[in-house]
Amino acid sequence: MAFAVLPVNRDQVSFMPNQTKPGRRLNAANSRHTGQPRALAGTLEILADKRDGKELSSAAIRTLIAGFMRRAVADYQMAAFMMAVVQKGMTERETVALTLAMRDSGRCLRLGRGARPKVDKHSTGGVGDKVSLCLAPLVAACGLRVPMISGRALGHTGGTLDKLTAVPGLRVDLALHAFERIVNAVGFGLIGQTAELAPADRRLYALRDVTATVESIPLITASILSKKLAEDLDALVLDVKVGRGAFMKTPKQARALARSIMRVGHLAGLPVRALLTRMDVPLGRAVGNALETAEAFEVLLGRGPQDLLACTYALGIEMLCAGKLAASTHEARRMLVEARASGRAAASMEAMIRAQGGDPRVVREPDRLPHARARVALHATRSGYVQDLDALRVAQVALRLGAGRARVEQSIDCTVGLVLLKKPGDRVRQGDVLAEIHATSAGAGRAVRAQLMAAYRLGPRPQPQPGLIIERVRPSALRGARA
Repeated sequence: MAFAVLPVNRDQVSFMPNQTKPGRRLNAANSRHTGQPRALAGTLEILADKRDGKELSSAAIRTLIAGFMRRAVADYQMAAFMMAVVQKGMTERETVALTLAMRDSGRCLRLGRGARPKVDKHSTGGVGDKVSLCLAPLVAACGLRVPMISGRALGHTGGTLDKLTAVPGLRVDLALHAFERIVNAVGFGLIGQTAELAPADRRLYALRDVTATVESIPLITASILSKKLAEDLDALVLDVKVGRGAFMKTPKQARALARSIMRVGHLAGLPVRALLTRMDVPLGRAVGNALETAEAFEVLLGRGPQDLLACTYALGIEMLCAGKLAASTHEARRMLVEARASGRAAASMEAMIRAQGGDPRVVREPDRLPHARARVALHATRSGYVQDLDALRVAQVALRLGAGRARVEQSIDCTVGLVLLKKPGDRVRQGDVLAEIHATSAGAGRAVRAQLMAAYRLGPRPQPQPGLIIERVRPSALRGARA
């Protein structure tokens, strides 16, 4: 993956924070980039320039995206552009221009300034990652507004929207004006990307998925930030998952993505904080949509797995500090603990579910969520300790059960999945239940037992387990960017 990080010359940057307020469109007159191509440069000239590794002007990038949205630029031409980006990379100036052109392909939220800061969290996706369902109501109970626009599952990682649709009656397809009203009234809302918000991203993402152009840091950066900039945020917190069950396999890859998003966000006027968190082992014990939703509710009610709670608190601390509601990590943690212990976090989730048409009783009565028809136990074949649990293999089992989708158009079964009763560090005896398989039938559950057993590694002694939080990406990554 090629990504050029260049020093930023103020005379060359087309988009400064005071020029990029949500909803403001940029025209060719804004661009002062030297070597800007002619305003009427054709699509082929733009494609050829990027193929040859030349830096495109902001005007050229806006022309390309605008043509794509008008269908004047064909899908195959845009696919050629994205492949050229994969091969040649993009400078920060180009990535900012692409991000803002994608944002301005639709409308932006208008939440108003108000006394409550607007901060969102984005995760790059992992196995068992239901943090958004714990985090959004928790920080909203502390005084933030969280306009969370989430995605659906694709491949081995789960999607927040699919987890939410397990709640009877809950609507995630609200019009933006209704969503704005809920966020301002309740403190947070959770919906899917609409046709109004960054529609260029939806079309580009569909093309990336079928043209082997997903793994490009500039394209990933523009995809994430175009949607987040459209949310009218004061700050963004990024959770970059790292490991076998994550999109980014190494800290070096994850750090490069985090720094790209931080720098481009900074240039576009959005402060971004980032954590790298480990995703070698599934997060929490539940994998599967309704099961994960129930586990998130457990956390809000003062229970739940410790690793899930630790990740939720770590990201919540960053959000409260980014929103300037807490002056220190200690104060932020105290606020989160109190909001959870007092019941305000659970009440916040109930209020959101009610506002979006769902049954709020599911928070305290998880049996109201849909259930799988069959449960099949996976037993330990010998005694010892769980030394490892491969997140990717676990995700592949859940996918086989029907909990995820390999293609965007596939449907999923929100009831199926896994409950991992034993995780690394746990002692087991022969015959103990390692996991429960929730399936459409007993036969379907038995069919994946061997595959799930292969995800476990048992040994005679416990193995030291690394910490969940790998690092906080420091603001020093922004050196050279315009303040």
